[in-house]
Amino acid sequence: MSHTTIEISTSRLMEKIGRPGIHIIDVRPADAYNGWRTHQEKRGGHIRSARSLPAKWLTYLDWIEMVRHKEILPGDEVVVYGSTPEEAGSVATRFSKSGYENVSVYNGFYTEWVPDINLPMDRMERFRHLVPAEWVHGLITGKEVPEYDNDKFIVVHAHYRNRDAYLSGHIPGAVDMDTLALEAPETWNRRSPEELKEALKEHGITSDTTVIMYGKYMDPDNDDEFPGSAAGDIGAIRNAFIMMYAGVKDVRVLNGGFQSWEDAGYEISTAEEPKRYVKEFGAEIPQRSELAIDTPEAKQMLKANDAELVCVRSYREYIGEVSGYNYIEPKGRIPGAVFADCGSDAYHMENYRNFDHTVKEYHETAETWKRQGITPDKHLAFYCGTGWRGSEAWFNAWLMGWPKVSVYDGGWFEWSADPDHPFETGVPAS
Repeated sequence: MSHTTIEISTSRLMEKIGRPGIHIIDVRPADAYNGWRTHQEKRGGHIRSARSLPAKWLTYLDWIEMVRHKEILPGDEVVVYGSTPEEAGSVATRFSKSGYENVSVYNGFYTEWVPDINLPMDRMERFRHLVPAEWVHGLITGKEVPEYDNDKFIVVHAHYRNRDAYLSGHIPGAVDMDTLALEAPETWNRRSPEELKEALKEHGITSDTTVIMYGKYMDPDNDDEFPGSAAGDIGAIRNAFIMMYAGVKDVRVLNGGFQSWEDAGYEISTAEEPKRYVKEFGAEIPQRSELAIDTPEAKQMLKANDAELVCVRSYREYIGEVSGYNYIEPKGRIPGAVFADCGSDAYHMENYRNFDHTVKEYHETAETWKRQGITPDKHLAFYCGTGWRGSEAWFNAWLMGWPKVSVYDGGWFEWSADPDHPFETGVPAS
């Protein structure tokens, strides 16, 4: 730890919570921040009002850009805590070297804060469905892992028309699943109940199987015939959504996808794993029809005061500068939908991701949405062009425990195909 770093007490930290201009920084892994107990502690999660800034990110050249993005400014007071004094100290030192003059560390998180139930902590409501690489590694190597009480699981590597993404390196034992198994290319909507049931059985998945989904991020080429073939990380969450809609009771997503597995240094396989067909799925499909809405319901939601259609597209798509896809001609937006910017284009979700492709700090997403009128008291239906980005934004809301969230499966592709449907272009009037 730097000799200039000041250490503060639990009582002093309590006085700082919630005060303007003071930032409490949790530098443990994002999964620990979300709620995973990594030190056999009694409570998982983070100190209330703390921000997530994992020490791992110190290795990124644009670390300071993330700090500024979180609106942590040099004139502010910063209090850092982590898994160890060394971890907290390394981040505190970087803050000091970056021009932050009022920096201190708190080293009582595990010894004092966590054991005292009177000290406030928060966690993501459904954190157990966003799993760390360490948890997946423990599961596949036969160890006892927390937040799991099943006796059958399957790890699934999602891709779109890109088995090379799987064969070039995947989690050992994982089977591959093309997103086309669960969504139809004619509409890009979820397949029929009968087709979904057969596809899940073909991949060895029953309603009682714990499914761990992940994908591999690759750099998309918009000139490619199928640019989505590089966005398997988004496709994995799309498949997770459809599985949950169908009735798979326990679906998990690897936080950060294959990148997290690589970053952890775990073994990588190039073997083609056989799929083991199961005779019965074990439930009628869909079990959770409320998770998906179609165009008639979307029209009703546009009229309702307690509902919002949420557009998870890029700004250029939203104002009608581009359609976003090489197979969609109409450009524009659905009138009355709320804009929830995905990032640069149809194959990226930068505004919902961290440097390492892990899910963005959920408090930040909720706060951004709140400013746009996207709040948990409403029925929210997320959509994009064909369903992938809408599914990822939906997953963010679902992880937070928001009670009435769906995916508008048809999205811009289906809406714009009907000439009778209204649409808008240009910068909206404020």
